[in-house]
This record gives sequence, structure tokens and C-alpha cells, in this order.
Amino acid sequence: MVILSFDIEEHYRIEAAAGLTFPDDVKRDYAARMEATTRRLLEQLAATGAKATFFIIGEIALSHPKLIAHIAAAGHEVAAHGWDHRRVHHFSPTEFLEDVRWCKDALEQASGQTVAGYRAPTFSVMPETAWAIDALAEAGYRYDSSVFPVRHDRYGIPTAPRTPFLIEGRERTILELPPATYRVLGQNLPVAGGGYFRLFPLSFLIAGVRQLAKHDPAVGMLYFHPWEFDPEQPRLPLKRLSRFRTYVGVGRSTARLGRLLQRYQGQFRRAVDVVSELELRRESLERFRLTEQEASRSP
Repeated sequence: MVILSFDIEEHYRIEAAAGLTFPDDVKRDYAARMEATTRRLLEQLAATGAKATFFIIGEIALSHPKLIAHIAAAGHEVAAHGWDHRRVHHFSPTEFLEDVRWCKDALEQASGQTVAGYRAPTFSVMPETAWAIDALAEAGYRYDSSVFPVRHDRYGIPTAPRTPFLIEGRERTILELPPATYRVLGQNLPVAGGGYFRLFPLSFLIAGVRQLAKHDPAVGMLYFHPWEFDPEQPRLPLKRLSRFRTYVGVGRSTARLGRLLQRYQGQFRRAVDVVSELELRRESLERFRLTEQEASRSP
């Protein structure tokens, strides 16, 4: 099974631009481009009948409610991506619980759907934010997709399982859907989307999905952002490494996504539908305990 997902936020909110300030007119321009590009992506999905999960920040439910309603009406899943795209590290446990509740409520009102899933900005559920698992379960989420089982300077838990598992916080447990990886030479190579999709040959992503298909449960989660499909957008004033990571390959993203949609035509699933199937076999899933001190696995 392959889950197709999109993280919906305006381009100026990305982690690489954290600390930068933007005038209101610039923010409005990026917001308009976000909406236009998301609508083009919806058209591209409709052309092949693909359904996807859209992880959306809560503020967009207020600023662009018609866009949220359109996503839902097209048969896609609306899920949460935080209220304003702040990393989990910036919250206390109480503040985070409030944030994910606000986001869930706003998206549900705009979409008419029950919001079941959450993805932390920049995959920022990590050992030091283990308390986030308890908050998500308390807020009524059925699943999370924030733990990337890779080594990275901004995120990642390389010891986490590569396929869906039950992640244990301090007191509560929730189903986790990790982004797809390709294991080679004893390391997990990130191939699920983002900069990896734009930088590596498409064959790397396909190899990762094929490899995960041999596991149980056989699920691969892919992720993309609207701004990755808008090569004409104004460039952010980023440092050299961040600029490369952010803009490499944006000119070929739309065509590459088209090839991906054709290859897996009829195979893409919404995360919530996969979760409904996995919940029936919950007790057979691997468990992974996330604590502030360490992370550990158990069968």
C-alpha cells in the first residue's frame, strides 16, 4: 500500500526560513500561490483518480476555508499539521495540547470531516518531545505521521521502525505512520518526498516502496509540499545549504509527480483508510517506546 500525502503551508513558513520576517503583502502573495498550486495539484490527482491525505495548518482553515472544503469534497483526507507550523520543540506540553486541539477543530469545521491524523512540522516528534504522543492521543487523534526513521540534522529517529507501529509516549499510545525509507548498507535512506524526491532519481523512491512492500505491514508513506511545484515563486533569502535543499529540482517536480501518479495509478491510499485496516490488527503491530532519555523497541 502506498499513502500519498501533502503538507499544506505557505512557503515562508518552512523551517529553513525560521527567524526571518516578512511584510504582510509578501505573506499574502505566498498564500495566494499556495492556494493556486494546491488547486493545480488537486487537478493532477483527479486526472488519475488518486486520493491523498492533506496535512494542513490550522490557520489556513480560517484564511482559505473554501480550499479546505474543496479538498474534502474531492474525496481526499484532511489532517492536521499544527496551527501555524511551529516545531513541537517550541511548545510546553500544555501549549501543544491546546495547539493540536485548535487545529483539529478548525479543520473539522472547514472540511466537514473528522480529523484523524497529525504530522508535526519538520517531523519534530523526537525523544525530547515524547510528551507530544500523549497530547495527540488525548486530543482525539487516531494516528501520527511525525517520526522519520532516519538520521538528519533537524529531525529523525533512526532506530524507529520503518513500517507502521504503535508509538508509546509517557502514558498513552498512538498508531504511527512513518515516511518511506530505503534501507541500504545498514542505513535508512530518506526517499519519501521533499528534497529527497527532488534530488534523487525517482528510482530511489520506487526502490524504497518496493522494499517496504516485502514487510508486514506493507505500507509506504510519501509526502510533498505545494511550494515544491511552483518553480516561479519568489525565492526566500536562505543560507547556501538551506537554499540548495529548498530549491533543488523544483523545476521538474510536477512532471516527476505525474510519472509517479501514472506508475501507481489505482494504488494510492488515504492514510485514514489504511489506519482503519491497521486498527483491526493493532495487537500484532510492533511497539516503540519514545522517552526523553531514549527510544526502545519491543515486539
